[in-house]
Amino acid sequence: MRMTWFTWSLLSALFAAATAILAKMGVAHVESNLATAIRTTVVLVLAWSVVFGLGSHRQLAALDFRSTAFLTASGIATGLSWLCYFRALASGPASKVAPIDKLSVLFVILLARPLLGESLTRGKLLGGGLIVAGATILALVN
Repeated sequence: MRMTWFTWSLLSALFAAATAILAKMGVAHVESNLATAIRTTVVLVLAWSVVFGLGSHRQLAALDFRSTAFLTASGIATGLSWLCYFRALASGPASKVAPIDKLSVLFVILLARPLLGESLTRGKLLGGGLIVAGATILALVN
């Protein structure tokens, strides 16, 4: 059975939900930056295990500068995102932090046009607006 982008996206959402719950439980008695470092180490080991397990490491020699630069920048952005996310989880409820974190969807929609050449349709704007409204309601309403 071949999985589609949609199935992988749903799995990503499921694991992201597990991340929020487990991280909130884990950061309760640990400084948030240390918690992020522990989590990142686990992710690092898991990712390289998958790369070597699937044989993807053979593609390392073919990496060009542009791909390496963008992946490095993405890694920096991910690290900063995780540090901020864990800091937010340490001081706020997961049920409010997670929806605000998902406002990243709106930023992706808005930046995908100028940076990736993707279309900005009414449907995307409406969906992004609904995400903003939902995140706001979830974060501000008790």
